[in-house]
Amino acid sequence: MDRTPDLAPAALKLAQRVDDIAPFHVMELAKQAALREKAGHRVIHMGIGEPDFTAPEAVIEAAVKAMRDGRTQYTGAMGIPALREAIAGYYRSFYGVEVEPSRIVVTAGASAALVLACAALVGVGDEVLMPDPCYPCNRHFVSTFDGKPVLIPSGPAERFQLTAERIESHWGPATKGVLLASPSNPTGTSIETEALARIVKTVRARGGFTLVDEIYQGLSYDNKPTTALSFGDDVLVVSSFSKYFNMTGWRLGWLVVPPSMVATFEKLAQNLFICPSAVAQHAATACFAPDTLAIFEARKDAFRERRDYIVPALERLGFRVPVMPDGAFYVYADCTGVAHPDAADSDRLTQSLLQQADVVLVPGLDFGFAEPRRYIRLSYATSLEQLHEAIGRIGRVFAAG
Repeated sequence: MDRTPDLAPAALKLAQRVDDIAPFHVMELAKQAALREKAGHRVIHMGIGEPDFTAPEAVIEAAVKAMRDGRTQYTGAMGIPALREAIAGYYRSFYGVEVEPSRIVVTAGASAALVLACAALVGVGDEVLMPDPCYPCNRHFVSTFDGKPVLIPSGPAERFQLTAERIESHWGPATKGVLLASPSNPTGTSIETEALARIVKTVRARGGFTLVDEIYQGLSYDNKPTTALSFGDDVLVVSSFSKYFNMTGWRLGWLVVPPSMVATFEKLAQNLFICPSAVAQHAATACFAPDTLAIFEARKDAFRERRDYIVPALERLGFRVPVMPDGAFYVYADCTGVAHPDAADSDRLTQSLLQQADVVLVPGLDFGFAEPRRYIRLSYATSLEQLHEAIGRIGRVFAAG
């Protein structure tokens, strides 16, 4: 019997939405850096936005106890009651805002929260306004649900953030809502309180949704932060245990939704994710103990100290920081004035600095389409010692021409 195999089938056709998702330059640079490290180079990483701090001991002990006690099975899709109540208590004590625990959806990181939000709110062809520059995955979340992300150039004059006036001028028949971040990745800038109130009012008047990413809200340095939840229970807010709470790999976040949408989000969470990690949830309840919060506040002071060093150090090297970052752990710097042959193109410059100085920075290409080659993003989520050495290395490259 002839058992000659059939010819190899043609490659399967992928969904059109895959073509709309661009590669992540920060991850490509990280791969190149890993190859240099394998070859024996000591690379300083200032690309990926990940705190060098890890979970405090109390959080680790809570995770160990949960595992030893056998609390490792599925939880409810919305999260364990103790954690949802702790998050509600945090909003009460930190922001002075009352949030019912029933409105809190615990998720597998902020990314899962944004997936749920887009699944609930974005339909085919719906436009979602967001600033340019912004976190690249935000536009990809919208595209995944066949919506259309509309990036609005938002420069230094607007603190790299959307304004109510820009929203009004770009709102069209297909516009469904806005997706904001405060503080922002990549710029580290926040939306000022009055400006945010005007945005919410403007969007509400048009029957749209306001979705605000507040994952860096705990890392606000110059003013007491304001949560968008202050402006009404129709606002949706995303947050996370990754940044302020130093739990990146635990993959845990949350979403606060309007009371009328709770049942919808529960249904989606059940079907898309079943539940977040049980162990991570039990561990995270320890984040809100007073002693643990004191650790996070001390670490925030360390981040502020790093910011206060790195911004003037960059400016001495010829970078221009058009807006002082007031939160997160990023600087968005104009590189066109530095003394280097590749100064006019941040993509080439970051490649050169990796090869010549073993320092990882990120070009603006990841974050939008408004002058991305003019800017680099730097993460100062590493030690002051490392920041000092990185500045020295870059300075020597520039001095050498």
